[in-house]
Amino acid sequence: MKANNRKKIIVAIDGHSSCGKSTIAKALARKVNYIYVDTGAMYRAVTLYSLRNRLWKDGKPDETSLAKHLKEINITFRLNEEGLPETYLNGENVEKEIREMEVSSHVSPISTLASVRSFLVEQQQAMGKQGGIVMDGRDIGTTVFPNAELKLFVTARPEIRADRRLKELQGKGNTEITLAEVLKNIEERDYIDSHREVSPLRRADDALVLDNSDMTREAQNEWVLELFEKARSY
Repeated sequence: MKANNRKKIIVAIDGHSSCGKSTIAKALARKVNYIYVDTGAMYRAVTLYSLRNRLWKDGKPDETSLAKHLKEINITFRLNEEGLPETYLNGENVEKEIREMEVSSHVSPISTLASVRSFLVEQQQAMGKQGGIVMDGRDIGTTVFPNAELKLFVTARPEIRADRRLKELQGKGNTEITLAEVLKNIEERDYIDSHREVSPLRRADDALVLDNSDMTREAQNEWVLELFEKARSY
C-alpha cells in the first residue's frame, strides 16, 4: 500500500483563459515535486513564431506554410533562478514575449489548426509517459491525457478573469491596455476555444470543476492538494 501511495500520476488541468490554471498547476507541481508543463505557452510560442515569420494571410494563419515550418520549431522549458519554468523557442527565452497582447490576440486561431495541435499533442503525450506530471491547457483531460488520474476544470467569471489579466499585464509594464480590451479578448478566446472543430475546450465528464471567482489562492491550492492526495492513493 505504501508503494501505491507514492505512485506517479498525471494531473490534467483544463479551463478558460486567465482563470489561474497555470498558477494552480505550478503551485501543485512545486509542492509535490512533479514536472509542470504549460501547454498554453507552447501554443503561444508557435503563435510568436508564426508572427515573426509572417505566416499570416488576410488576418488568418497560413496553415499550409506554418505546417511546413513546424519541424523547425523547438519548444523547451527551463527553470529560472526562482525555480519557475520559462518558455524557450529555439533556444531563446520568450516568456515575456508570449504573454503580450499581440500574441494573446492571435493564439486562438493558431490553436484551431489541426496540424499545430497534432504536432504539440504528440510532444505533450511524450512528456507524460512516466507520470509525475502536472499539465494545464484546454484539452489535457479530453485529448492529451483522457486517462489521467486527476482532472480539474478551472473557471471564473469573465470580469474576474479580465481584472486578473489586466493586473498581470500592468505588472509587466503594459500600462496602455484597458480592462475593456482585456475582457473583449478573453470573451473572444472563450468562444473560439469552445467552438473549434479540433479538440474544443470542454469539461471532461470525470473532471472536477473549480470556480475560483471568490476563492483565495491559498484556499484553492489546499483544495487541489487534497484532491491530489486522494487521486494517487487509489
